[in-house]
Formats: sequence, structure tokens, C-alpha cells
Amino acid sequence: MILSFHEVGYRYADDGIALDGISLSLGARRIALLGSNGAGKTTMLLHLNGSLRPSRGMLRIDDAPAGYDAASLRAWRQRVAFVLQDPDDQLFAATVAEDVSFGPMNLRLPLAEVEARVTAALADMDIADLAERATHALSFGQRKRVAIAGALAMHPEILVLDEPTAGLDPLATQHLLNALTRLSARGVQIIFSTHDADLAYAFADDIVLLRAGQVVAQGPTETIGQDHAAFIAAFLEPPYLPRLIAQLSALHPELDAARIRSREDLLVALAEIASAAPRRLHQRV
Repeated sequence: MILSFHEVGYRYADDGIALDGISLSLGARRIALLGSNGAGKTTMLLHLNGSLRPSRGMLRIDDAPAGYDAASLRAWRQRVAFVLQDPDDQLFAATVAEDVSFGPMNLRLPLAEVEARVTAALADMDIADLAERATHALSFGQRKRVAIAGALAMHPEILVLDEPTAGLDPLATQHLLNALTRLSARGVQIIFSTHDADLAYAFADDIVLLRAGQVVAQGPTETIGQDHAAFIAAFLEPPYLPRLIAQLSALHPELDAARIRSREDLLVALAEIASAAPRRLHQRV
């Protein structure tokens, strides 16, 4: 499934312009929408499952114009699941299992199929042990994963996440990213918004930089991540890792910069350089 924007503009009721002629195709496996507050990230995400309709221009789904009648929206939202930034805006059932089952139940699926989907979704998010827990008794990070599990129970092709790591501590963030990595490897496309350039550099395949409802730059992470001017134009701090790698590469030309996308990758590369140093010294002697 490929979603694409074609000269999409969106104006809110107060006459504020949120999107201003956006054209791009969202075909990469993991895509980060990066921008400062008010750049248009959430507005853009809300267009991806038909929650908002363009004021001008159009969205296309697999190269066909998106439909906004009830039947088209229902089919669209089964393929594209949207998860809000605050899980408390999305959770409402008494227990975790009941909440995750809500979407499949609305599809009028057989009970056995609903139960299978709930079980699989909870396992995907590493929260199978929380099935019978009350949603109000969960931590914020647990509630985030329950909200995502509810979306996964619909078996979407695309999972859209608004600031998925907002409010999470580092360990909860890593657990969530591990789960999303497994989903991506299984074929689910991940599109998420963030203002964290380092997160986008480590996790996304493509980056879209937004400013004032317009696209500043879009492309592969390894290219956009090194375009410091584009980040500055989007009022964002460029990711730290590419800058550090550039400095290290000047000192160590043997450094394989292309494969370093996270702090863990960097530590492995530095260990390899350290282990190779005695061999190089011996060769010179």
C-alpha cells in the first residue's frame, strides 16, 4: 500500500494554514515526519487515515484517489491504523483485552478470530501478561503499548504513530522501538512523527522535514541526516551522530560510517578500531 500527497493543503476553521501544498510519496518501510511544534506533523498524520480531508489537492491510495464516503473510509481505516500521542485519548475499556478487542469486534469477526487477534497483538507489544489488568492501573508506557496493540488487532498494512516515544523513559522507549522493529520486519509500514532528530536517524529509513506546513526536505535517512542546513531550515537541531561520525572518519578513514545508525553501532565500530590498532602498529614496525 502506497499513500501519496498531491499538492495537499489544509486550513483549520480559524483560517490557520496547517498544510501548504505538500506533495510526496510515502513508500519507505519506516518513515519519520520531523518538525518543530506547529510544523504540520499531526495534521499530516490525520490525513493518512482519512480523519482529515484536504482543503485542496488530494491523497492517493495505490495511485487511486482516496474516497471519503463511509464505505471507503471504513476500508481505508482497516488498512491504515492511527495511534494518538496520548493513550488516554484512545483507551476506554475496563481491561486491556477488552480494549484491544474493540476494533475486531466492530468488524463482526467470529469470536475465535477476535481472541486470536487480541492474543497476537498483545504478544507483539510484549504485554500478554497484562490482558486482564485494568487499563487505569497501567503505567504510561504500558498504556502506550496497549493503544498500539489495539491498532495492530485490526491487522493494518500501515501503522501511523503520533510522537510514539513522547513521555517514555529510555528503557520504555527501547522496548517500544524493539517491538516496532519486529513489526516492520514482518511487513508493517511504520510512519511516525517526532521532533527528535536522533530518534529519526536511528530508526527511520526515510525522513521528511516539515516547516510551517511545507516539506523542507525528504529522502533516505543517511542522506537527509547529514543535511545540516535542511534541519536548521526546519528549526531543528541536526542529529548528533552524523556530526560525530564525520569527525571520527577524519581521524579514522577505515571507519565504515554507512553502517553506523545508533550509539550501539558506534560502540561496535570503535571497538573494531581499537582492536585493529595494535595490528596496524605491528605492521608498521
